[in-house]
Amino acid sequence: MTDSAEGPISADTATRDERLRLFSFATAEKRAEYLWVLRAFDGARAAYVVLLHADDVAEWIRRESGDENPPLTAVDIGPLLDQLHQWGVLERSYDGTRAATLAEYRNRHYVYQFSQAGFQAFRAVTGVLEARVDEAALSRLVLPELLADLRALAEANRGGDAERVYRTLRRLDAALTDMAARAAHFYLSLGDLVRTTEITPESFLGHKDALLAHMREFSTDLARFAPRLAEAIGEIEETGVDELVERAASCDERVLLSLAQRRADWRARWQGLRTWFVAPESVKPGDTESTEADRLREATMSAIAAVLSLLRRVTETRRGGVSRESALRHLAGWFTAAPNADSAHALFDAVFGLGRPRHLAMEHPDADIVPATRSWWDAPPLEISRTLAETGRTPSPGAPARIQRNDASIRRLRQSQLDAQRARAEAAKSLAAADLYDRELDEGETEVLLRLLDAASTAWVPVSGRVAGTTGSESGVTLTVSEHPGSTVVRTARGLLHLNNRKLEVRPGRARTPAAHGDRQDGGTE
Repeated sequence: MTDSAEGPISADTATRDERLRLFSFATAEKRAEYLWVLRAFDGARAAYVVLLHADDVAEWIRRESGDENPPLTAVDIGPLLDQLHQWGVLERSYDGTRAATLAEYRNRHYVYQFSQAGFQAFRAVTGVLEARVDEAALSRLVLPELLADLRALAEANRGGDAERVYRTLRRLDAALTDMAARAAHFYLSLGDLVRTTEITPESFLGHKDALLAHMREFSTDLARFAPRLAEAIGEIEETGVDELVERAASCDERVLLSLAQRRADWRARWQGLRTWFVAPESVKPGDTESTEADRLREATMSAIAAVLSLLRRVTETRRGGVSRESALRHLAGWFTAAPNADSAHALFDAVFGLGRPRHLAMEHPDADIVPATRSWWDAPPLEISRTLAETGRTPSPGAPARIQRNDASIRRLRQSQLDAQRARAEAAKSLAAADLYDRELDEGETEVLLRLLDAASTAWVPVSGRVAGTTGSESGVTLTVSEHPGSTVVRTARGLLHLNNRKLEVRPGRARTPAAHGDRQDGGTE
């Protein structure tokens, strides 16, 4: 975790990963045992017992299983409780009251309870396991109850009855949440029914009338009640939304939240309730689907159309019309009645057209040897590109790839080159400032001297005869190699440089025009 711009994203990712770890018990190898343990905690919670020991969990499992030999014992439950604690599903604390001796007190028996997030994870898994996909319905009868509660809420807010405001507003929020969840579940189940490829006409026709009637009645009631619900919300707003939120927050019994947090929560709930039946101020009056009720009604009409389309397909199938299933059944009968294998192959080629690869359109380079009219079965193999064989497209050079330029690396390399050139220039200047034989050259001066020797060595060794001397230039200085009656030694940072019958002299270079002299800028010779 850093203070960079990615800090909040990293924090959200860590929180999400921590929450997802809560569901590890549902996919673990001992998931059945973990469910037994968590159900024991859930059963104890229903009896208002929060803390459980391993022995308590084992007793609950024995009582629920109705067996003298339960599937889990206290010894087996201990590691399961520790693992659930590591995942964050359970919280663990010490319990010294169970100790009967001093040694047991020092051991500090552990007791466990649901963590808040762990209980939500267990409820989510339990909801999935106990859900019945066939229980899907739209909440049509809740609409008159919503209208009555909205009118009661306006009356309570006008009269200043805070407790009644809180109870009514909470009931409205729960009713709308339930209606939205039921609608989402209903349309999800309906979508699975419409998109399935294994439609049984009998099972569909058995409840298609009730299904269509249910959706039509819901759509009609929603269109009838929506204006009246919007009018009731307007009456509540005339009594004062701020007073409504303040009264609901003052009676809210969530003591772990501050008063400001409760106000913000109830204001958000009221805005959510309002968007169901009242269009936002930014939406024009002529726009469609401006509220949640309008969108729900539009989804209902689309679902009715999808069910009617499915009904038409099922009806046509029952009347003996041509469908994919009937066509394949007739084709299977033709294959069964084929007199021999060649006839079956000919029927296969005629029906499916797979006798030749239709995605290839190439000819042999020599049309006289292999004419285009020859069958693929009889013609010799032809080399094709991988692109044509895998994708069916003729290979093409395509557009040139985009040049990837790394300007930052180029700048760094250029800067390093300039630094190296400046260092060599300083070393060359220091090298020419004094005699080579009166001192020891440092690393930079040694490198410049060796580069000068390399530049001068091209004329140093003759093919025949003798060379009296040669010169080389580098970094603004010139090295002169001349004959000497004896050998010379130059002390450098890398050791002693012995020269037989040669003497070195370094002096500052002279500025000359390239037209008058043929010197090279880097490593040239005179």
